[in-house]
Formats: sequence, structure tokens, C-alpha cells
Amino acid sequence: MRSLPPRRLNRIAVSVFFFLAGLCFSSWASRIPSIQQNLGLNNVSLGGVLLSLPCGLLVSLPLAGWLVARFGSRPIAIGAAVLYSSILPVLGFASEVWQLVTGLFFFGMAGNLLNIAVNTQAVGTEALYGRSIMASYHGLWSLAGFTGASAGNLFLGLGWRPWQHFLVITGLAWIMLLVTARKLIVRDLAADENRPIFARPDRSLINLGVIAFCSMICEGTMFDWSNVYFQKVILPPKALAGIGLTAFMSTMASGRFFGDWVATRLGVRRILQLSGSLTASGLLLAILFPSLLPALLGFLLVGAGVSSVVPLVYSAAGRSKTFSPGVALAAVSTLGYLGFLFGPPFIGFVAQLSSLRVSLGLIAVLGATIAIYANKIGDR
Repeated sequence: MRSLPPRRLNRIAVSVFFFLAGLCFSSWASRIPSIQQNLGLNNVSLGGVLLSLPCGLLVSLPLAGWLVARFGSRPIAIGAAVLYSSILPVLGFASEVWQLVTGLFFFGMAGNLLNIAVNTQAVGTEALYGRSIMASYHGLWSLAGFTGASAGNLFLGLGWRPWQHFLVITGLAWIMLLVTARKLIVRDLAADENRPIFARPDRSLINLGVIAFCSMICEGTMFDWSNVYFQKVILPPKALAGIGLTAFMSTMASGRFFGDWVATRLGVRRILQLSGSLTASGLLLAILFPSLLPALLGFLLVGAGVSSVVPLVYSAAGRSKTFSPGVALAAVSTLGYLGFLFGPPFIGFVAQLSSLRVSLGLIAVLGATIAIYANKIGDR
């Protein structure tokens, strides 16, 4: 690694941190059923317990922006990564509900601190390269998600308890940190400029936040409702019951590895317009033609549509001329995560009042909104 140019070392280090974040989160998610069984939680109780993670995330959003702006993204990323990976075994050791709730709250806080800090690092490496590379980082997070889920299935098959599984992941995370932490960018982009830490977001950040909000509602809905839609509306063969989510995730993950290349050639505005159009058209296809092949194609289009939206929005926010990267990213993330957290329950409420097809139609409208709001941002 020493013979590589500095910017390449920076990019490898940031890539490892993104992979670490995705691996820790997906490892936790892969063992939720085991932990539910160990604690004797019913579905309602589990839903209440799981809310503690997004609560910790939301509480830390303004704190994350301030910490990164005040101390720089490098120490915050390293500290948050150590904390995030270290809390993971605590979740596995939890023998009481209150212990799990407390652990998840701080797990959410640490995860968001890591998210803001590592995305600030990503903005810095983009500046070194002079082109878009943000989507590839988020692609690595998605790849880590598949890796963590696969590892979870492996350890489950071997009969390992969650805390044993999580200790292995923590050990791997610490090794990755030891190898790459010193290669992170020392000084953030615009760190020497006198920019406010607390201020009202300007119009450009609000527009980016609206786009993130719409996109992450789409993502959250697809994660929570795609298989439900297939099982209750499409009615595929039992062996293909989970194909809706798989189709969506496959194009979302792969699209992130091509997103930077496309954005460099078409520009951010055009790729966001295309992304919104793909999301809306894919959902409409699945709604208007509720059979296996059209719905499958529609969900593939939705995955491709949402794949690059959040990375490109984060990249644009990090280059704000008004705020430091950490503060700008925290502002946009706040709106985005609100959509991710509260969108799926809203869809369930609408589905209860009308139908699942109608509720997904509302998500198609939000996809079109992404394309409309893309006209309000400057091409970068």
C-alpha cells in the first residue's frame, strides 16, 4: 500500500470504512430473529424495541454535524467505527429487553456518527479525484450488506449464538481499522473556511433534502413492502416469494457501482431526473400490470432508479458553499432518514385504508418528485 499514491490510499481507507459500516449493520439485522426468540419477544414488542435504533440515529443527527465540523471527520470516523463495532457484541449479550433497547439506541447513534464522518471523508476524496466517486462507496456498503447477511446465515447454520457471531465481526472490524485508519484524510474539504455550524439550511440544501426524503421513502418502502406486495398481490410460486426484494436490491447495489460513471458523463441533474423517472415508471409498471414478469421488471427499474440518488445528493451537499461538509450532510441526512423511517408505516396505513397498489402509487408520485426537484439544483 505504501507505493500507491496518497489519494489512492485515501480512497481505499474510506472504502474500508464504508464496508465496515455496512458489515456491522447487516450482521445485526441478520440475527434479529434469533435475538427475538432468545428474549421471547412477539412481533409487536420487537417493533417497539427496534424503534430505539432510529431514535438514537435521529438524536445524533445535529450532534454529528457539530462534531465533524468542530473536530474533523477523521477522529470522529475512527472513534465512531470503534464504538459501532464494539457495541455489536453487547447486542448479542443482551439478556433483558432494556439492555437491548439501550444498546440499540447507542448503536444507532454511533452508526450515524460514522455515516456523517465517513461521507465527509468521501467528499474529500472526490475533491482529490476531481470527479464523482460517491456512488461506488455506497455500493460497497450494499456489498457489505450481502456479505453480512450471508455470514449471518452461515453462523446460524453452524449453531453459533449471536454474541459469538458478533465478536467475530468486531474482531474483523478492528483489524480493518488498524490497517486503514491512518490513511484517512487529515483535513476536511473547506475546513479552513469560516462557515457556520448552526444555521438555517439554505434553499439548495432544502432542495437536496427533499430529494433525499423522497428517495429514502422509496427505499424504505421497497425494503419493507416489496415482498409483501409480491406475496399478496402478485401471488408468485412459493419458491419465488422473496424475488421482489431480491430484484430491487440487486439493481440498487449494482447501480451504485455504475452511478459515478454515468453521473460523470450525464451530470448530476440529468442522472437525478433519470433516477426519478425510472423509480416512478417501475412502480407504475408493477401496479398497473400486477403479474410476475411486469412486476419483477418494475422492481428492477425501481432499484436502478434509487441506487445513485442518495450518494449523489450527499456529494452535492458536501460541496455546499454555505456550510461545512459535516453540517450540510447532517442537514440533508435528517430529511432523508425521516423519509426512510416514517415512510413505510405511512404506506401501511394507506394500504389498510385502501389497498397496497394505491399506496405504492403514492410512492411513484414521490419518484416523479425526485425528477422535478432535480431541475432546482445546479449541475455539478
